[in-house]
Amino acid sequence: MSVPSIARVYDAFVGGKDNYEVDRALYRQVLEFAPEAPAFAREHRDWLIRVVRFLAGTAGIDQFLDCGSGLPTAENTHQVAQRVNSEARVVYVDNDPVVQAHGRALLEENDRTRFVAGDLTDPAALLADPMVRGHLDFNRPLALIQCSTIHHVPDSQDPNGIMVAYIDALPSGSYVALTHWYDPADGSGVSATARRIQDLFNNGGLGSATFRSRAQIESLFTGLELLEPGLTRIADWWPSGPRLKPLADIDDIVLGGVGRKP
Repeated sequence: MSVPSIARVYDAFVGGKDNYEVDRALYRQVLEFAPEAPAFAREHRDWLIRVVRFLAGTAGIDQFLDCGSGLPTAENTHQVAQRVNSEARVVYVDNDPVVQAHGRALLEENDRTRFVAGDLTDPAALLADPMVRGHLDFNRPLALIQCSTIHHVPDSQDPNGIMVAYIDALPSGSYVALTHWYDPADGSGVSATARRIQDLFNNGGLGSATFRSRAQIESLFTGLELLEPGLTRIADWWPSGPRLKPLADIDDIVLGGVGRKP
């Protein structure tokens, strides 16, 4: 309770109650220079909902591996997927003890959903986990979700190698949905916001947070065919309606995309 948690800080941003004062203190620091952050966090969740709805519906995917899933909130992956296809199976993965406790409690009532206490930076161990292998069929297409995760993996841990290991393990016809923090490094207000958030996370006891370039983020999709509209601001990835309010600088610091494995 005395150390901030990435999952609990995110929970504070989406208006959740599973966070402590140490998490809310970091949340308030972000609000000082990015007051739009809570609305942006909700937009991030809306992106995930749109993606899962597309994958479970149009793409016909009925099994999902959601890495770094975070604390349960409204409209979780399994709820969205199973609303489209009641037979959809979901495995959540997270290494945060608080997330694990809440996740298991939430999923006790859903027999097509599992929770694995695992480290997404060790794909070999995670993909060999009996719970993952027992609940998901790797002989059929599935969807891998890395929503707001890989930017917490430092370069020293080889994020590209991690993604290659996951993508290599996926059968043909599978999809990867990924969002990542983005710094255009062009001296703009967007870049300044990115750098301040990166410094705040890295110096706030939360471990690593790395804003990367568009080219670096695109490289995480190596071996995949990016679906239209490609790697884009999450607000621009097949929005559910016309934009009624202008975007803020913070809306430009995350890029997202969905790729299909041929």
